[in-house]
Amino acid sequence: MKRVAVLLLLWMSALSAYAFEPFVVRDIRVEGLQRISPGTVFNHLQVKVGDRFDTRASERAIRSLFKSGYFSDIRLERDGDVLVVVVRERPAIASIKIEGNEDIETEPLLKSLKEIGFAEGSVFNRSLLERVEQELQRQYFSRGKYGVKIKTTVTPMERNRVAIRIDVSEGVVARIRQINIVGNKVFDDETLLDQMQLGTPGFWSFYTKRDQYSKQKLAADLETLRSWYQDRGYIKFNVESTQVSITPDKRDIYITINITEGQQYRVKEVKLSGEMVVPPEELFPDFRINAGDVFSRKLVSQTVERISKRLGDQGFAFANVNTVPDVDEETREVTLTFFVDPGKRVYVRRINFAGNDKTRDQVLRQEMRQMEAGWFSESRVERSRTRLQRLGFFQDVNVETPAVPGTTDQVDVNYSVTEQPSGSISVGIGFSQTSGVLLNGSVSQNNFLGTGRRVSVAINNSSVNRIYSFSYTNPYYTVDGVSRGFGLFSRSTDANQANITDYTTDTLGGNINYGFPINEFDSIRFSAQADSLKLKLSSFPSAEVTDFVNAHGDSFKSLTLSASWAHDTRDRRIFPNSGGVQRLSAETKVPGSELEFYKLRLQLQHFVPLTSRLVLAMNARVGYGDGFGDFDKLPFFQNFFAGGVRSVRGYQDNTLGPRDNQNDPLGGSFRTVGNIELVFPPPFVEHSHSVRLSTFFDVGNVFPGVEDFDAGDLRASVGIAGTWLSPVGPLAISIAKPINTQDGDDTQAFQFSLGAPF
Repeated sequence: MKRVAVLLLLWMSALSAYAFEPFVVRDIRVEGLQRISPGTVFNHLQVKVGDRFDTRASERAIRSLFKSGYFSDIRLERDGDVLVVVVRERPAIASIKIEGNEDIETEPLLKSLKEIGFAEGSVFNRSLLERVEQELQRQYFSRGKYGVKIKTTVTPMERNRVAIRIDVSEGVVARIRQINIVGNKVFDDETLLDQMQLGTPGFWSFYTKRDQYSKQKLAADLETLRSWYQDRGYIKFNVESTQVSITPDKRDIYITINITEGQQYRVKEVKLSGEMVVPPEELFPDFRINAGDVFSRKLVSQTVERISKRLGDQGFAFANVNTVPDVDEETREVTLTFFVDPGKRVYVRRINFAGNDKTRDQVLRQEMRQMEAGWFSESRVERSRTRLQRLGFFQDVNVETPAVPGTTDQVDVNYSVTEQPSGSISVGIGFSQTSGVLLNGSVSQNNFLGTGRRVSVAINNSSVNRIYSFSYTNPYYTVDGVSRGFGLFSRSTDANQANITDYTTDTLGGNINYGFPINEFDSIRFSAQADSLKLKLSSFPSAEVTDFVNAHGDSFKSLTLSASWAHDTRDRRIFPNSGGVQRLSAETKVPGSELEFYKLRLQLQHFVPLTSRLVLAMNARVGYGDGFGDFDKLPFFQNFFAGGVRSVRGYQDNTLGPRDNQNDPLGGSFRTVGNIELVFPPPFVEHSHSVRLSTFFDVGNVFPGVEDFDAGDLRASVGIAGTWLSPVGPLAISIAKPINTQDGDDTQAFQFSLGAPF
């Protein structure tokens, strides 16, 4: 009681010491300022001349001034009716020097410190410096350097300033030496560890950083293990505990994960419940899990997504599908009920476009598969976005579907695009191992005056080809998407420069073409071309060339009719990640022309995304041709060829297949080529739309006719390749190893082409 009484007396005496008579402020005087202006003090003081100043006003003023962070000490005094504010400013930061930081660059670090108010010229705050130390430590921890030591030194300077020095001793990266999983009986340690991001040091650890511990990665790995088990029927799987320990020298980390697997469960029955706006018989085919299957959380989620998507395509954009499991512990079976709450059918009020400063709205609306005033369809909205991307006019396309304010059944569909140059005027030079130096000049515009029409004038000159051409295409000649185009060209080809038997052709002609969409992914195209061809022989032509000229002459005027069908589901035309192309084409000379032959071509392409960074690309091409009328076979200058960068790599361009009597490649009437590639972006690059690398397996050859095909004569190669869409044209490089060469084959391990057609 005596101690309480003494404390009470001290508290009362303190109050009496600070107590003063309230007064009306007639003036305010500030003392002790060095760098900070009086106006700053007045803004934070919350007292003005004419105010009544009492104890409560004093508390508010001092609290507000301290909160500004500019002062280390504040006193309020009275001089008659004048309020005197006596302050002591915090020191200013004169310099910040960071030493010993190798993993984190100094300039970005100083920039980030400046964003939080810790920079030269700022007021020094000790608590902020402590935050800087903690953040630096956190960043090094995230890099696996748990032995990092950070020492800060604050040196006072004249004029109330301080110099700050931060010394960093980074230490070494701590590595995961062992991961122990305790309690697993169904799956062994190796299988489970393969599912995890974290792991012990290996050959690729320098790139994947898999052996660097991260709390976030461990949490993700635990969820991965939970999904792994629950996707295989182990509903009761649980992670009991985890222990992470680090050695005293901060170099090695040991992780122990304790799990309980439980028993495997199967699906007893699958039911649909709720409001069935779509007949159940239409929804059941979308089910990925059925009675008798092992329970899988992944398949349940996929079923929910597919049902939601089906409802969304019917206009129920905000439908909810919930899974209600009924677990029978005795039989270890699960009855799944998918409860459907469709909500209201949603309609599209307007479709809006933003960012298309050059491209007309009409060009974008032509690609729309979602219509205004129709019910909302998620797949149609997404398909419209894909079609906009495939135009080639936009670098990026995004879509949002905000609800219309004040309604519960309407949305707007807003597409925002980022335009990119769709035309070019260029004069360039390139090089190809086959074509030699490539001189080219072109004026092209794929989006002429923002109308979506394509216009091109090109001049190309190389040791193989000299081409002058003009072309025009209107992809929406009619509102139904029928395209029309025409072109004129002059082409001279020196076959000997392309590793082919020695002859030269000069061709002059023109063409017109029409394209007709059949459905969203299929189209057909028809074209007609009239041309005049002049065949020139060398001083020492081969017997095959001489025999042809003696039988048919060296000048030909003809009319060619062509037709093609294509089924294209690629997500983009250049560097696709998914989908594929199936294309069948036929061309024939009109009977009665001075040349009479036909050609058939089939191309099959398919792209399978294996991961977010790996794509499996498969390609097969088959070509066949023959003559008719006065021509008993395909003219030699229309033969098919194989070998080279864009065919069977590892063999010189156009050198595979039959040869003439001078042992020069002659080509043949039947060609088959296949490629399998594992495509991936360059290492250390997150997103690249201009560079692709791949490992490949090529196979193919050319035969005199279909009846001459022999699988034993196919040539094959393996290797690595890269393609870069450089400013001067596509650069294709490959390093290939032929694996079944025969006598007389012309091999070429390293091949490249710059500025050649893509």
